[in-house]
Amino acid sequence: MPKLIQKPSRITAAGNKPKIIEEFIGRVNSGDDKLSVAHMHSPGGWVEPGQTPEFDEYTVVLAGMLRVTHKEGVMDVRAGQAVITRAGEWVQYGSPEAEGAVYIAICLPAFAPGTVHRDA
Repeated sequence: MPKLIQKPSRITAAGNKPKIIEEFIGRVNSGDDKLSVAHMHSPGGWVEPGQTPEFDEYTVVLAGMLRVTHKEGVMDVRAGQAVITRAGEWVQYGSPEAEGAVYIAICLPAFAPGTVHRDA
């Protein structure tokens, strides 16, 4: 039987400014550990610590620009674009432009604090 997700759960985000994470599907909101789907709102000037996660992350930017820093350089992902980062790759996300960014993040397997491996 299909399962209706009534509303997302708000999750505390890492970074230098408050970022809104609304998890629709994942360990917190639906009890799923195979996949997580979250709607993100990051403010202008936000940056989070670098990370080397144990999951693949598929990100679709809906508004603004998301900056993805990686070992080979920097990639700016704008509204209407997407980026895939693979498990074991070091990445750092940020939204340096004034309007911030709105995006959907899908993690496979589901995001978990113990599997993101943030830099100290």
